[in-house]
Amino acid sequence: GVMSSPTGFRDIERRDRSYLPIEERRRNYREFVIPLADDSVSQQGIRCIDCGIPYCHTGCPVNNLIPDWNELVADGDWQEAVEVLHSTNNFPEFTGRVCPAPCEEACTLNLHDAPVTIKTIEYSIIEKAWKNRWIVPEIPRRRTDKRVAVIGSGPSGLAAAQQLARAGHRVAVFEKNSRIGGLLRYGIPDFKLDKSTIDRRMAQMQSEGVDFRVNSHVGVNVPVDRILEYDAVVIATGAEHPRDLPVPGRDLDGVHYAMEFLTQQNQRVGLEPVTEKPITAEGKHVVVIGGGDTGSDCVGTSIRQGAASVTQLELLPRPPDRPEKLLVWPNWPTRLRTSSSHEEGCERLWSVDTKAFEGAGRVERLRAIELDWAQTNGRWEMSERPDTDFTLQADLVLLAMGFLSPVRDGLLEQLGVDLDGRGNVRASLGHHQTSVPKVFAAGDSRRGQSLVVWAIHEGRQCARAVDEFLMGGTALSG
Repeated sequence: GVMSSPTGFRDIERRDRSYLPIEERRRNYREFVIPLADDSVSQQGIRCIDCGIPYCHTGCPVNNLIPDWNELVADGDWQEAVEVLHSTNNFPEFTGRVCPAPCEEACTLNLHDAPVTIKTIEYSIIEKAWKNRWIVPEIPRRRTDKRVAVIGSGPSGLAAAQQLARAGHRVAVFEKNSRIGGLLRYGIPDFKLDKSTIDRRMAQMQSEGVDFRVNSHVGVNVPVDRILEYDAVVIATGAEHPRDLPVPGRDLDGVHYAMEFLTQQNQRVGLEPVTEKPITAEGKHVVVIGGGDTGSDCVGTSIRQGAASVTQLELLPRPPDRPEKLLVWPNWPTRLRTSSSHEEGCERLWSVDTKAFEGAGRVERLRAIELDWAQTNGRWEMSERPDTDFTLQADLVLLAMGFLSPVRDGLLEQLGVDLDGRGNVRASLGHHQTSVPKVFAAGDSRRGQSLVVWAIHEGRQCARAVDEFLMGGTALSG
């Protein structure tokens, strides 16, 4: 096959997956990324210069062995590549779709804006492996008599459960919703992550001995005492307490948290009954407050539902189109990021603060003001710019301003675990033990709102800690 080459990046241009045309993808909820052909992926692998210090590693929370699988793909050794990929990451099919790819920002070739297409290579390796049926259950050679309860089936709970099952323990995953996946299932739109990717992985885990229990809300319809009968417990409930916007008119009809809106659409696509009063953007002037990924997902979903217009507001100033590379590399830079959803038709406003929602029973208008940002003693402070009040027509307002902490009611309160200053479960990375004996915590419930890749990493680390706690040692890799 083709061999990796130190000058590959000079001879081969960076190429990435492309998208279906906007008109086509706006009409449905299917994934619209067009994969690269195998030989193109191998060519992109050749671009990796196998740095003495692989800076991509500084960007990657799961410690992916990136240059190793770049080289294997360059050489056409796909089957070995998937083994190396799986050695650090249980679910490359999730990160290959929804990771913001800090590894590419940290790539040495990003110094001249043409990093290796690491995320696309990862995606290509894992999809090829599924297609060729290389992914089979990894049944433990010997089983222990230990029982572990994992609470929450997002990426962190799933990673912990898979690792613990492979260590031979009997693992039960308790999920409050009717399907497995946490925010992968209910928060991330289908057009970014087709739910069959969760289902096929779940089937593998069931063969490995993981027992999935849906509609099981610990602390509500499953007593906490029953959980404490297990030899160890992993809290992986995420950080589902959203940041609110306490302004006049907040209680008007038509002002909703992003997750209420996104969950309903995922339920519709998954042919599940919509459990709450229906929310739809159809024919409405939609305003999304918050400029992150959740906001972007609200934009793409509103457009697919047939919104009359979509406007996204962000408190912070508009970031630069190009960061000062030599100042920030290899760290994550602040720069203008335009998502596939933004390209589908959305007006974006920066340095804007929402003052009130107005309307007769239902929201009809949003009052806002422009902001000035100034730095004092190294801290950014905002102030309202005089005489810049404006009003937007708004029939649906979606609050996508992030998440503050895990939900306290129920499980956490009844367990009595200590929380930290931000309301997260207190446990240190790597040890993961809470203040309650045999109870561990991982993912967003421990660290606060974060990335899927961090959740997977923490689930793996937590599984190691639990295995060591149960057995006095562990053979699991972090």
